[in-house]
Amino acid sequence: MNKKIENFIGGKFQNSENDTIPIYNPQKGNIIGDVVNSTNNDLKLAIKCALSSYKTWSNFTLKQRAEIFYEFRNQLIKNLDSLSELIVEENGKILNEARAEVLKGIELTEFACSMPQIISDEIQEVSKGVECRSSHESIGIVASIAPFNFPIMVPMWTIPNALILGNCMVFKPSEQTPIGVSKIAELLKLSGLPDGVFNVINGDKKIVKAICENDDISAVSFVGSTKIAKIVYQMSTQNLKRCIALGGAKNHLIVLQDADKEMASDDILASMSGCSGQRCMAASAMVGVGEIQEVIDKLVMKAKKMIPGKNLGSVISKNAQLRIKKYIDEAEKNGAKILLDGRNVKVKGKEKGYFIGPTIIDNVTPDMKIAKEEVFGPVLAIMRTNDIDEAIKIENRSNFGNASSVYTQDGKLADYVSEKVCAGMIGVNIGVPVPREPFSFGGWNDSRFGVGDITGKSSINFWTQLKKRTTKWNKGAKKNWMS
Repeated sequence: MNKKIENFIGGKFQNSENDTIPIYNPQKGNIIGDVVNSTNNDLKLAIKCALSSYKTWSNFTLKQRAEIFYEFRNQLIKNLDSLSELIVEENGKILNEARAEVLKGIELTEFACSMPQIISDEIQEVSKGVECRSSHESIGIVASIAPFNFPIMVPMWTIPNALILGNCMVFKPSEQTPIGVSKIAELLKLSGLPDGVFNVINGDKKIVKAICENDDISAVSFVGSTKIAKIVYQMSTQNLKRCIALGGAKNHLIVLQDADKEMASDDILASMSGCSGQRCMAASAMVGVGEIQEVIDKLVMKAKKMIPGKNLGSVISKNAQLRIKKYIDEAEKNGAKILLDGRNVKVKGKEKGYFIGPTIIDNVTPDMKIAKEEVFGPVLAIMRTNDIDEAIKIENRSNFGNASSVYTQDGKLADYVSEKVCAGMIGVNIGVPVPREPFSFGGWNDSRFGVGDITGKSSINFWTQLKKRTTKWNKGAKKNWMS
């Protein structure tokens, strides 16, 4: 029986007569439900509920709000298996990857629960009898717009931090993967979150535009492609909102001759194929410096053991599958060598699923599209050079700046590459250098628009504003002009 995913407004799911958008199971290619395509009136109702709840919620102490999210953390643990199965169904990941996604969401929630220990008013006697004090205050109604590729984890980048800091939220999930966020809404209510503090608005790009233009929303966070991130950032800031919009990536792995062959090949494979390459931290471009053929040979051998439908999930849609194949076709036409071809895989019992096998392409040149653009699939483009500085130039010519990694056993060379590459997150012998809490997630250049990062301590400044108070009690303490 197909599911119908409704909006969650004011603590309950709203029955709607709006048009709907089909939801597909990417591994099987069949429709598993429909999601409501919201109107601007639906958004206004959600904001009205958020506004009515804001005064009460923002007056909770930080500790009171954190206690609710500690119970939410317990609910995530209790529902780990069912949430993981939801991700498999709507996103196409394999179960182990889905489980890891929920566990990361739990870690993000645990960090948010530590806010009472992280945030404290700063107080100083700046002159005799004169005290200055600063405090982090909530900013009001905020919105968060999420992509399809991590339907549980990416929402945890924003929901716990923004709400514990006293804001109320309107959340817009991807119309391709809306089921997980509807479950999050249920668990938040079960955990004791007051009605109206968290609201879910489903729909397509029309509702994104409405969010960016609504006067009652103070801040917008976005995660998705660079093309849309730019548009969301421009629309939001044009309407006088603060905004952080994370875009795509083209992450380069620089492999030096002294790299540990087994570790490098294992790690590069995991980075290029994990989540079927549908993550902004995936390795999609490898730059070999000098003689690194043994690493490539081991990588291909190990990649052949990645079996679609077994230890490799699907991509999200038929359109995504066709787009990825087009990149591979064009690279081959332009002279690249296909070492491992995943274009024509078939999975028994899932013949209509959207699968791409691991694909490794050698002899790629920096001017090819596959070397410059985000493919978002389990595809690795290999470029070669004999010069470490040329490898760094190849990385730095990219418009993106999410992540970069170097494989070497030489600490000085690792430091040299880390200092020279232009990316916000750097890995040394790590292909997916996602910082752990309390360190924040965020890239540079066309991988991020806005100031600061979306997670960790850096996110506190995005979701709050500073209130500064200066107090004088002792008239007789005046000593100088500062008094």
